[in-house]
Amino acid sequence: MGARSLLAGLFAGALAVFAAPAHSASWLEMNFGLSGPRFDGQLPPCEAALGTISSRFATKESRFWVSDLTVVSFEQVRETAFRPWGHDVIPRRYCSAKALLSNGHETKVHFWIGEDLGFAGMTWGVEWCVVGYDRNLTFAPRCKMAQP
Repeated sequence: MGARSLLAGLFAGALAVFAAPAHSASWLEMNFGLSGPRFDGQLPPCEAALGTISSRFATKESRFWVSDLTVVSFEQVRETAFRPWGHDVIPRRYCSAKALLSNGHETKVHFWIGEDLGFAGMTWGVEWCVVGYDRNLTFAPRCKMAQP
């Protein structure tokens, strides 16, 4: 009888813990450190990501879609937003450009550069979408999810 009541007590305690209302993370819990995330918002200009986008687009097309399609050039590169959701989130610079592809088509490219989102969080990272060539629908519809 003692083991059974102990088990019932443990079950009731666990139920009470999981039934308690959720609270947001304290400043200690937010990032393993005592001071929380340290973002300075220093991101490179939009043009800095174009080489990465061109290289990754060619790799994706050849590796996954058996295509020799590449980006030949970029024009009208412009920033569309910087930190659109305020200072409490990871800093991002949103950009758009016109791309000329090796098949002769011109299309839009939407991309963002994010602070500490590169390799192991040591550098900036980039996410991009070429309109009309988002074949796996990662940023569907028509690259809208790659924009602010």
